[in-house]
Amino acid sequence: MDEITATFYCEPCDRETAKKVAAESSTGTWTELKTMKKRIEKISARVTKVDKNNNIIKITYPIDLFEAGNIPQLLSSVAGNIFGMKAVKNLRLLDLEFPEKYIKSFEGPAFGLEGVRKLIGTDRRRRPHLGTIVKPKVGLNPKESAKVAYDAWFNGVDFVKDDENLTNQKFCPFKERVIRMLDARDRAFQETAERNLYSPNITAPAEEMLKRAQFVKDHGGKVIMIDIVTVGFSGLQFIREQNLKLAIHGHRAMHAAFTRNKKHGISMLVLAKLARLAGADQLHIGTFDVGKMKGDYRDDLSYQKALTEEMGNIKPAFPVASGGLCATSVKKLLDRAGTDIVIQAGGGIHGHPGGTTAGALSMRQAVEGYVNGLALRDIMTYPEFKQAVEYFK
Repeated sequence: MDEITATFYCEPCDRETAKKVAAESSTGTWTELKTMKKRIEKISARVTKVDKNNNIIKITYPIDLFEAGNIPQLLSSVAGNIFGMKAVKNLRLLDLEFPEKYIKSFEGPAFGLEGVRKLIGTDRRRRPHLGTIVKPKVGLNPKESAKVAYDAWFNGVDFVKDDENLTNQKFCPFKERVIRMLDARDRAFQETAERNLYSPNITAPAEEMLKRAQFVKDHGGKVIMIDIVTVGFSGLQFIREQNLKLAIHGHRAMHAAFTRNKKHGISMLVLAKLARLAGADQLHIGTFDVGKMKGDYRDDLSYQKALTEEMGNIKPAFPVASGGLCATSVKKLLDRAGTDIVIQAGGGIHGHPGGTTAGALSMRQAVEGYVNGLALRDIMTYPEFKQAVEYFK
């Protein structure tokens, strides 16, 4: 049927509370209405499950409640006033299931997992992509940033990006940074013959994002980065729908403000599904309980599945693991996540005792060792990897 189903964790968990959530998120309010019509009752949300043992409720919404291709309106309904209702002590939107008709109203990723692989040239050799973030997060000037990026690219990194809080500050102007970084990218390619990418952070009000994205394209860039939570889904969709032929790297900064509490808010699973619908080609999902960020690797596996499983006309997106990763993390991470993953290491590269050059080499050695089935003792023959193991233990 053409319905959207929402799964919630709910306290208290009983049918009366569930009915209040359904009413508030569709056609109802706090009292009986004199304006209600019989025909309107047909589009009311209805409670389809109450699991008191696990505090789970399911609410199903007729598709006519929603505007096609409009994620903000969707969230205003299924995740709007309901979180502030007195009737609920805790309420968490765990999952959303969409009918094909609704999915078709979105464009999804322009490139997706396979398209990004083709940009690098790994569409045949299925190794993980290796990425880094210029560190420190902010403070370096454009020339210094380009030097860090060049050292990473030259020594085996595929993908360099800005961090979430670097945009167009005085110490590192956006346009100068983009030009210098792309020049460094091209020089590294000429010297190594390995294709590589740079993703500048264009996060800003929508019209400014478009100007920045166009600037990146005009100077030979292939990827842009957007802080998708702070910008909002409308901002992400706006850029995607310009069809600029730029892959979108989605950073999830601020997500934990509403995803971390297991009893209240919105799950990262929902965020991942919506980001894919809206057009993110890559999205940070966690480190599968390997890095510094709090999480459960089983949750991260569900986010990975949401980004890559069959979803009608929507291309699979490329999951990104980031947050406290280093060369010693690679085997455990890939054992859990597989090789269709982007491994983002910031401090694990630039914090290596041998600097960015040695840090990048140690990560590439770990990745190649894993893909080629080498034993740890064999990878330890590389001095950069060995130094990482001894330093980051």
